[in-house]
Amino acid sequence: MFCSSSDRMEQKYYDRARELGEWMGRSGKTLVYGGIKCGMMEVLAQAVHGSGGRVVGVVPTGLKLRETQSDVLDVTLWCEDLTDRKVWLMQESEIVVVLPGSVGTLDEAFTVMGANQVGMHDKRTVFYNVDGFYDTLRSFLEELNGRGVVNKPWSEYVSFADTLEEVVALCER
Repeated sequence: MFCSSSDRMEQKYYDRARELGEWMGRSGKTLVYGGIKCGMMEVLAQAVHGSGGRVVGVVPTGLKLRETQSDVLDVTLWCEDLTDRKVWLMQESEIVVVLPGSVGTLDEAFTVMGANQVGMHDKRTVFYNVDGFYDTLRSFLEELNGRGVVNKPWSEYVSFADTLEEVVALCER
């Protein structure tokens, strides 16, 4: 799961993260994420944990020094840095769901997408398009396809979901 660590977003984003986390917990899913106790990341982890799910945090050792890891982690996987964390997150996940986020979130998502495109894995990336947050990204990806610069159409490994029900359906297929 990739999402924002910001505490300054509109409430609707935290609400959708909480709903997703509650579904994950009730469904016996394991959350694998960055392990940090701020922003949507912590809302999601608290919801999964509080609903009976398992929470795995992949935390760079540099962040340990600032003690920013979440208190609800069932398992903490310590990694060297953010690049190392992306590798662990990709390896430990069956599917990647991307909630609204900024540069770090997009970096993580594009790393997974790029690895899929070149055949390193076949994991689907699902962008949870809360209130149209990723509409511009979807248009850009369509533009890339239209310009012929991709070897594997993104629609083969990337989906956009506008509702929790759509996210759930994509995660369960």
